[in-house]
Amino acid sequence: MEDQVVIDEDDFEGTNKEEETEYEEITFVDIEELQQQGIGAADIQKLKSAGICTVRSVLSTTCKNLQKIKGLSEAKVEKIRDACNKIIPSGFITGKEMSVLRDMVVRITTGSKELDKLIGGEFRTGKTQLSHTLCVTCQLPLSMGGANGKVAFIDTEGTFRPERIKTIAERFGVDKDQALENILVARALTSEHQMELIYELAARFAQEKGIFKLLIIDSIIALFRTDYNGRGELSERQQKLGFMLSRLTKIAEEYNVAVWITNQMCSDPSAGISFVADPKKPVGGHILAHASTTRLYLRKGRGESRIAKIYDSPDVPEAEAVYAISTGGITDYNE
Repeated sequence: MEDQVVIDEDDFEGTNKEEETEYEEITFVDIEELQQQGIGAADIQKLKSAGICTVRSVLSTTCKNLQKIKGLSEAKVEKIRDACNKIIPSGFITGKEMSVLRDMVVRITTGSKELDKLIGGEFRTGKTQLSHTLCVTCQLPLSMGGANGKVAFIDTEGTFRPERIKTIAERFGVDKDQALENILVARALTSEHQMELIYELAARFAQEKGIFKLLIIDSIIALFRTDYNGRGELSERQQKLGFMLSRLTKIAEEYNVAVWITNQMCSDPSAGISFVADPKKPVGGHILAHASTTRLYLRKGRGESRIAKIYDSPDVPEAEAVYAISTGGITDYNE
């Protein structure tokens, strides 16, 4: 007769409830908590009627869209957002603190170990992987090709992974915990929040003179695409994007900080007419193109290879380089 394991259902449910409660306290704050910050019940009800039921939902909605809710003026919206920021700070934390939060993520198996591995480890062209690699290489001494400085990372797509930093740090012989401590990470929730984080970084760069050497935004355009919809809002979107890029240029020059931004691609309907080999184009238009000093175009090659092409640069000739993505980050491709 086979051995059987008997689980006490009461103990099992109690353990789960404790874990769930702890998890909810960290990630889920009911919008009713705003009453503790002086926000009236009537205004909270207006937010609920618009489908905004958590504090994070408020922070994830632009001021422009909040003001569209009947009864919420610009002054009220500003007061509500200030209250939300007191409950859930939406600024920068260290990579190590982010690692603790990532450890709380629950992973549900598909039933197949190989499929689980595939879902958890697929790389595309490598723009985010390159960003992670730069987070570590920037900390290396000058003699090893680094900048001997800290990194600031604004994550707009939720793609920052502390576990990747650890494996990359191991490859370069850098202490994993120290590497994470030297990275400031913030999850941008809206394009407005993205701009606020850039302002916050400028102030920090001024206070910690010469400490930070690299600012990464992955990706620059993602939140603009969701906050501004259709051709009617395209002009406003491009104006706001242009202002942000101008500020980044000034930060780079004022504080001697390298700025690395990633972009997204979209299909080009007119490419078929002109018989272009690759019917995709970068999002953001001429404003984003002209604000960038050197632009790289990344694409998948044969097998595990990836190809980076100089798309535009004032001092580097047009050329291509083949690379690969490994557990240790970006590396040379060997057939």
